[in-house]
Amino acid sequence: MTKRAGIIGGGIGGLATAIMLQRAGWTVRVFEKAPSLVGTGTALGMWPASLRALDALGLGEDVRQRGARQHHGNFLRPDGSRIARLDVGAMARRSGDSVYLISRPALLGLLAGALAPATVSFDSPVTDLAAYRTGFDVMVAADGVFSRTRTAIFGPGSAARYVGATAWRGTVDGATDAVNETWGRGQRFGITPREDGRTNWYATALTPPGGRSPEGESGALRARFGDWHAGVQQVLSRLRPAEILRHDLYQLTPPLPSYLDGNVVLIGDAAHAMTPDLGRGAGEALVDAVTLGRCLTGAASIAAGLAEYDNLRRRPTQRLARLSHRVGRVAQARRFTPLRDAAVRLALSFGPPA
Repeated sequence: MTKRAGIIGGGIGGLATAIMLQRAGWTVRVFEKAPSLVGTGTALGMWPASLRALDALGLGEDVRQRGARQHHGNFLRPDGSRIARLDVGAMARRSGDSVYLISRPALLGLLAGALAPATVSFDSPVTDLAAYRTGFDVMVAADGVFSRTRTAIFGPGSAARYVGATAWRGTVDGATDAVNETWGRGQRFGITPREDGRTNWYATALTPPGGRSPEGESGALRARFGDWHAGVQQVLSRLRPAEILRHDLYQLTPPLPSYLDGNVVLIGDAAHAMTPDLGRGAGEALVDAVTLGRCLTGAASIAAGLAEYDNLRRRPTQRLARLSHRVGRVAQARRFTPLRDAAVRLALSFGPPA
């Protein structure tokens, strides 16, 4: 008898899970509330663990061929002097792979292209979880930071919480090979390449939640970062106001006691929403999806497979979320920045995580 899976959310984790289960012979339906795949978004870092997950999906080489390979990285001060260098080569020698940068729309397109036709139902929000539980052997909640499924299961206390910072993101014309993150007092500005020959940028600052800039976001960014080094100024000079995204940053705290409730399982941001300070959120959703697929197809029963997934993924992802938050607090320190810079330089002398 064919097993049936319903997946709530057609983002990275949801589509990846659908690929894994379809390849194992499951009947899969993905319910996505948006009218189409996300068409905007900046570059995502695919670390070695993410690439191994993509290999399991049959898409690893596509991402390596299409993505922009990261050869190095620098942490800088606002005047352009270096705090520390990220030795990506050492990580590649240790793990056997590098880091590749690919935009969210490009990655979603690859994932969607690996699915059977009509797998994803757009304009299809899931508002009544109970009505779907009985129609599927497994319901996978991949509905993001503000997961309704998580709230329905664990209550309003499980809602993601604002971390005190907002983020701006976008792209500008012109290629770059720079991978730099500049740290000031309470704010940062990052620059990376992406696969289409444009430059990806992002910025963060400590702000009250829900803020918007009366002078426009491009004006606010120039006011905050306009006197920083030439690399930042070049990006600011090419901003297109309509392409600037601004989102407050949230994390899931306290962590969930389980990623399971009966035949419902949470993955990605729905399970372990984390700040973007390690650049691992999208990649961990891929690892969740592949792990879940392997557990469901390799265990003696669905219940056993779900329990194995929870055992394998809950503690590692929650540790990573805590680490990401700590890194963000250090990076956006307002005081004692010389001590911060020295500590980061010492930590990176041991090499980046794989």
